[in-house]
Amino acid sequence: MTDELIGKRVKVLDKGWIELIDLMPHPASAVSGDLAIVNAARVSFLGESKGAQRDKRLLFYLLRHRHTSPFEMVEFKFRVRAPLVTWWQWVRHRTWNMNAQSGRYTPFQENDFYVPAIWRRQSADNKQASEGRLAEQPSGELTQMLLAHYEEGYRLYSQALERGVSKEMARLFLPGFSVYYTWVAKVDAHNLMQFLRLRMADDAQYEIRVYADAIYQHFFAPALPWTAEAFQQFAFPADEA
Repeated sequence: MTDELIGKRVKVLDKGWIELIDLMPHPASAVSGDLAIVNAARVSFLGESKGAQRDKRLLFYLLRHRHTSPFEMVEFKFRVRAPLVTWWQWVRHRTWNMNAQSGRYTPFQENDFYVPAIWRRQSADNKQASEGRLAEQPSGELTQMLLAHYEEGYRLYSQALERGVSKEMARLFLPGFSVYYTWVAKVDAHNLMQFLRLRMADDAQYEIRVYADAIYQHFFAPALPWTAEAFQQFAFPADEA
Protein backbone atom coordinates (compact mmCIF):
# COMPACT_ATOMS: atom_id res chain seq x y z
CA MET A 1 0.00 0.00 0.00
CA THR A 2 2.87 2.39 0.75
CA ASP A 3 3.97 2.36 -2.90
CA GLU A 4 0.72 4.18 -3.73
CA LEU A 5 1.31 7.05 -1.30
CA ILE A 6 3.61 9.23 -3.40
CA GLY A 7 1.42 11.51 -5.49
CA LYS A 8 -1.75 10.70 -3.58
CA ARG A 9 -3.95 13.79 -3.11
CA VAL A 10 -6.77 14.06 -0.56
CA LYS A 11 -9.49 16.73 -0.68
CA VAL A 12 -9.87 18.85 2.48
CA LEU A 13 -12.41 21.60 3.25
CA ASP A 14 -14.25 23.13 0.29
CA LYS A 15 -11.33 23.87 -2.03
CA GLY A 16 -8.30 22.54 -0.19
CA TRP A 17 -6.21 19.40 -0.56
CA ILE A 18 -3.05 17.72 0.69
CA GLU A 19 -0.67 15.65 -1.42
CA LEU A 20 2.35 13.57 -0.42
CA ILE A 21 5.15 14.44 -2.84
CA ASP A 22 8.03 12.59 -1.17
CA LEU A 23 8.77 10.21 1.67
CA MET A 24 12.01 9.01 3.27
CA PRO A 25 12.59 6.11 3.18
CA HIS A 26 10.91 5.90 -0.20
CA PRO A 27 8.13 3.30 -0.45
CA ALA A 28 10.19 1.46 -3.09
CA SER A 29 13.02 1.01 -0.59
CA ALA A 30 13.68 -2.43 0.90
CA VAL A 31 13.48 -0.83 4.34
CA SER A 32 10.05 0.26 5.60
CA GLY A 33 9.57 3.46 7.56
CA ASP A 34 9.01 1.60 10.81
CA LEU A 35 12.13 -0.52 10.25
CA ALA A 36 14.16 2.61 9.45
CA ILE A 37 13.23 3.89 12.91
CA VAL A 38 14.20 0.60 14.55
CA ASN A 39 17.48 0.42 12.63
CA ALA A 40 18.33 3.98 13.66
CA ALA A 41 17.84 3.02 17.30
CA ARG A 42 19.95 -0.12 17.01
CA VAL A 43 22.85 1.70 15.34
CA SER A 44 23.76 2.86 18.85
CA PHE A 45 25.29 -0.58 19.29
CA LEU A 46 25.64 -1.47 15.60
CA GLY A 47 22.65 -3.83 15.63
CA GLU A 48 20.08 -4.68 12.94
CA SER A 49 16.61 -6.16 12.55
CA LYS A 50 15.84 -9.03 14.90
CA GLY A 51 12.51 -10.01 13.37
CA ALA A 52 9.12 -8.30 13.22
CA GLN A 53 8.00 -9.15 16.76
CA ARG A 54 11.15 -7.87 18.48
CA ASP A 55 11.43 -4.89 16.12
CA LYS A 56 7.87 -3.78 16.87
CA ARG A 57 8.41 -4.22 20.61
CA LEU A 58 11.50 -2.01 20.42
CA LEU A 59 9.61 0.68 18.50
CA PHE A 60 6.88 0.74 21.13
CA TYR A 61 9.53 0.98 23.85
CA LEU A 62 11.13 3.95 22.11
CA LEU A 63 7.90 5.93 21.88
CA ARG A 64 6.65 4.98 25.32
CA HIS A 65 9.88 6.19 26.94
CA ARG A 66 10.22 9.25 24.67
CA HIS A 67 13.41 8.13 22.93
CA THR A 68 12.46 10.26 19.97
CA SER A 69 15.60 10.78 17.85
CA PRO A 70 15.15 7.53 15.83
CA PHE A 71 11.75 8.81 14.67
CA GLU A 72 13.51 11.77 13.07
CA MET A 73 14.98 9.38 10.49
CA VAL A 74 11.66 9.29 8.59
CA GLU A 75 10.52 12.38 6.70
CA PHE A 76 7.31 13.40 4.92
CA LYS A 77 7.10 16.13 2.27
CA PHE A 78 3.65 17.48 1.39
CA ARG A 79 2.11 19.96 -1.01
CA VAL A 80 -0.84 21.56 0.76
CA ARG A 81 -3.56 23.96 -0.32
CA ALA A 82 -5.26 25.55 2.67
CA PRO A 83 -6.77 28.91 3.69
CA LEU A 84 -4.65 31.36 5.62
CA VAL A 85 -6.76 30.75 8.74
CA THR A 86 -5.24 27.24 8.70
CA TRP A 87 -1.68 28.32 7.90
CA TRP A 88 -1.76 30.93 10.64
CA GLN A 89 -1.79 28.03 13.12
CA TRP A 90 0.32 25.59 11.12
CA VAL A 91 3.39 27.88 11.02
CA ARG A 92 3.45 27.94 14.81
CA HIS A 93 4.98 24.46 14.53
CA ARG A 94 8.47 25.73 13.78
CA THR A 95 9.96 22.27 13.32
CA TRP A 96 8.35 22.11 9.86
CA ASN A 97 10.30 23.31 6.80
CA MET A 98 8.00 25.33 4.55
CA ASN A 99 7.91 27.34 1.37
CA ALA A 100 4.76 29.13 0.23
CA GLN A 101 3.07 30.42 -2.88
CA SER A 102 3.64 34.15 -3.15
CA GLY A 103 0.95 36.65 -3.99
CA ARG A 104 3.75 38.92 -5.20
CA TYR A 105 4.33 36.61 -8.18
CA THR A 106 1.04 34.76 -8.72
CA PRO A 107 -2.30 36.59 -9.03
CA PHE A 108 -5.19 35.17 -7.01
CA GLN A 109 -8.29 33.76 -8.68
CA GLU A 110 -11.86 34.77 -8.00
CA ASN A 111 -12.72 31.53 -6.18
CA ASP A 112 -9.57 31.34 -4.02
CA PHE A 113 -11.55 31.85 -0.79
CA TYR A 114 -12.69 29.49 1.93
CA VAL A 115 -16.46 29.17 2.42
CA PRO A 116 -17.32 27.22 5.62
CA ALA A 117 -19.99 24.55 5.46
CA ILE A 118 -21.43 25.60 8.84
CA TRP A 119 -21.12 28.51 11.24
CA ARG A 120 -19.99 27.56 14.75
CA ARG A 121 -20.92 29.20 18.05
CA GLN A 122 -18.38 30.80 20.36
CA SER A 123 -17.47 28.40 23.17
CA ALA A 124 -18.93 29.40 26.53
CA ASP A 125 -15.90 28.25 28.54
CA ASN A 126 -12.97 28.58 26.10
CA LYS A 127 -12.14 32.05 24.80
CA GLN A 128 -10.26 30.74 21.77
CA ALA A 129 -12.59 27.92 20.72
CA SER A 130 -15.94 27.29 19.07
CA GLU A 131 -18.57 24.65 19.69
CA GLY A 132 -21.66 23.39 17.90
CA ARG A 133 -23.70 25.04 15.18
CA LEU A 134 -24.91 28.60 15.32
CA ALA A 135 -28.69 28.62 15.71
CA GLU A 136 -29.48 32.28 16.36
CA GLN A 137 -29.09 33.39 12.73
CA PRO A 138 -29.64 31.36 9.55
CA SER A 139 -26.32 30.09 8.26
CA GLY A 140 -27.44 30.80 4.69
CA GLU A 141 -27.64 34.52 5.43
CA LEU A 142 -24.17 34.55 6.96
CA THR A 143 -22.76 32.67 3.98
CA GLN A 144 -24.30 35.20 1.59
CA MET A 145 -22.77 38.03 3.64
CA LEU A 146 -19.37 36.33 3.41
CA LEU A 147 -19.65 35.74 -0.33
CA ALA A 148 -20.59 39.39 -0.88
CA HIS A 149 -17.52 40.39 1.13
CA TYR A 150 -15.31 38.15 -1.02
CA GLU A 151 -16.85 39.47 -4.24
CA GLU A 152 -16.27 43.08 -3.29
CA GLY A 153 -12.72 42.45 -2.10
CA TYR A 154 -11.82 40.58 -5.28
CA ARG A 155 -13.45 43.30 -7.41
CA LEU A 156 -11.25 45.94 -5.78
CA TYR A 157 -8.19 43.69 -6.08
CA SER A 158 -8.83 43.23 -9.82
CA GLN A 159 -9.37 46.97 -10.33
CA ALA A 160 -6.08 47.72 -8.59
CA LEU A 161 -4.24 45.28 -10.88
CA GLU A 162 -5.90 46.82 -13.95
CA ARG A 163 -4.68 50.24 -12.85
CA GLY A 164 -1.12 48.98 -12.72
CA VAL A 165 -0.82 48.51 -8.96
CA SER A 166 1.78 45.87 -8.08
CA LYS A 167 0.49 42.44 -7.10
CA GLU A 168 2.16 42.76 -3.70
CA MET A 169 0.08 45.87 -2.93
CA ALA A 170 -3.14 44.94 -4.73
CA ARG A 171 -3.57 41.94 -2.42
CA LEU A 172 -4.26 44.37 0.43
CA PHE A 173 -7.83 44.44 -0.90
CA LEU A 174 -8.29 40.69 -0.46
CA PRO A 175 -10.04 39.23 2.62
CA GLY A 176 -6.99 38.05 4.53
CA PHE A 177 -7.77 35.00 6.65
CA SER A 178 -9.85 33.17 4.04
CA VAL A 179 -7.65 33.24 0.94
CA TYR A 180 -6.19 29.88 -0.12
CA TYR A 181 -2.42 29.43 -0.41
CA THR A 182 -0.39 26.45 -1.64
CA TRP A 183 2.68 25.44 0.35
CA VAL A 184 5.35 22.77 0.30
CA ALA A 185 5.90 21.50 3.83
CA LYS A 186 8.38 18.92 5.15
CA VAL A 187 8.67 17.34 8.59
CA ASP A 188 10.18 14.30 10.28
CA ALA A 189 8.00 11.66 11.93
CA HIS A 190 8.83 12.73 15.49
CA ASN A 191 7.77 16.33 14.96
CA LEU A 192 4.82 15.27 12.84
CA MET A 193 3.53 13.30 15.82
CA GLN A 194 3.80 16.41 17.99
CA PHE A 195 1.76 18.28 15.37
CA LEU A 196 -0.84 15.52 15.16
CA ARG A 197 -1.16 15.21 18.94
CA LEU A 198 -2.12 18.88 19.20
CA ARG A 199 -4.05 19.39 15.96
CA MET A 200 -6.09 16.17 16.03
CA ALA A 201 -7.31 16.99 19.53
CA ASP A 202 -10.99 17.79 20.04
CA ASP A 203 -10.22 21.39 21.05
CA ALA A 204 -8.15 22.15 17.93
CA GLN A 205 -9.73 24.54 15.45
CA TYR A 206 -11.72 22.66 12.82
CA GLU A 207 -9.92 24.29 9.88
CA ILE A 208 -6.59 22.75 10.90
CA ARG A 209 -7.94 19.59 12.56
CA VAL A 210 -9.29 18.30 9.24
CA TYR A 211 -5.81 18.60 7.71
CA ALA A 212 -4.23 16.80 10.66
CA ASP A 213 -6.85 14.05 10.41
CA ALA A 214 -6.17 13.68 6.67
CA ILE A 215 -2.41 13.43 7.25
CA TYR A 216 -2.84 10.76 9.89
CA GLN A 217 -5.44 8.67 8.07
CA HIS A 218 -4.13 8.83 4.51
CA PHE A 219 -0.35 9.18 4.91
CA PHE A 220 1.07 8.72 8.40
CA ALA A 221 -0.74 5.51 9.40
CA PRO A 222 -0.27 3.77 6.00
CA ALA A 223 3.45 4.69 5.89
CA LEU A 224 4.17 3.85 9.56
CA PRO A 225 1.60 1.34 10.81
CA TRP A 226 3.59 0.29 13.91
CA THR A 227 4.38 3.89 14.79
CA ALA A 228 0.74 4.91 14.27
CA GLU A 229 -0.39 2.14 16.61
CA ALA A 230 2.10 3.20 19.27
CA PHE A 231 1.17 6.86 18.74
CA GLN A 232 -2.49 6.14 19.41
CA GLN A 233 -1.57 4.25 22.56
CA PHE A 234 0.93 6.69 24.08
CA ALA A 235 0.03 10.12 22.62
CA PHE A 236 -3.59 9.99 23.81
CA PRO A 237 -3.54 8.14 27.16
CA ALA A 238 -6.86 7.39 28.83
CA ASP A 239 -6.39 10.01 31.54
CA GLU A 240 -6.19 12.73 28.85
CA ALA A 241 -9.18 11.55 26.84
